Amino acid sequence: MKQNPVVNNSPELQDSIYETKRRLAQRPFPDFISLRQHVSVSFEFFPPTSIELENKLWSCVAQLAPLRPRFVSVTYGAGGSTRQRTHATVEKILAETLLIPAAHVTCVGAPRDEVDEVVRRYWDSGVRHLVALRGDSAYPARPFISHPQGYQTAAQLVAGIRKIADFEVTVAAYPEIHPDAESQEADLDNLKRKLDAGANRAITQYFFNADDFLRFLDRVRAAGISAPIIPGILPVTNFARVVKFSEKCGATIPVWMRDLFAGLDDAPDIRQLIAATVAIEQCRLLLEQGINEFHFYTLNRAELTQAICHALGLREHPEHSLCELNAPGE
Repeated sequence: MKQNPVVNNSPELQDSIYETKRRLAQRPFPDFISLRQHVSVSFEFFPPTSIELENKLWSCVAQLAPLRPRFVSVTYGAGGSTRQRTHATVEKILAETLLIPAAHVTCVGAPRDEVDEVVRRYWDSGVRHLVALRGDSAYPARPFISHPQGYQTAAQLVAGIRKIADFEVTVAAYPEIHPDAESQEADLDNLKRKLDAGANRAITQYFFNADDFLRFLDRVRAAGISAPIIPGILPVTNFARVVKFSEKCGATIPVWMRDLFAGLDDAPDIRQLIAATVAIEQCRLLLEQGINEFHFYTLNRAELTQAICHALGLREHPEHSLCELNAPGE
């Protein structure tokens, strides 16, 4: 079995343990059962690229739908590469399930007229919720460059959507600041511009230290932003992949978390248990601080998200099942 090198007595780990003990000692231990009665969730899926992955997606949707999420979002690929698959997935969710789909729309690789047409097509098909994002560069390791005739920022995109129809609009927020932002203040200013342009709420990039989100929320409120800020929760199905992706998006992997996953590269069942424990405790800490809405990045895998939602008090409602959902080829 592979061993991940971790120095158990490192100063960083000892500091992390001390901080955790301090925080736990200060916890008010409220009535967790009572708090769970007010939890709501939403889920993110990504469009499939093959028949096998399509079967996996719809299996995931069918497992999570009875939890009655507030909405489910469907992503674009890098550089807007999955636009047609995103649209097809959203339309199938709308037509064959009781779920409320939210389609991702970005500024990447298209002029305004083309993006506006996509937005109108969503409205005409019955979609009423969009997730408006600037988007990432289509070319890895290269900076984002907007289309010369396109929307230059997410704030411009939100304003453009508002001119077309009365969509519910969600935007992104970054507890540890966006990698392209010059400073925390500049990042907050950008969030405020998106909300001032007409967005209804923001969902955050994933994070693993609850305190990072709570400090960010304090800064948001101090800046005069009152819109809902929903924490994005990433259940860790593959720790090595999460480490690699976090290096690109600026999310911090805490020392204590590296220690928990150390040595589990070839032990998927144990890794799954650790992942569930980490995410449940993260949500519990946030719930105790009054945060009762969570957005889960499912990666089209249902089991971990289902377990976390169960721990949060959500139970399945059979009447919300997807009995009409047909697998490919049926």
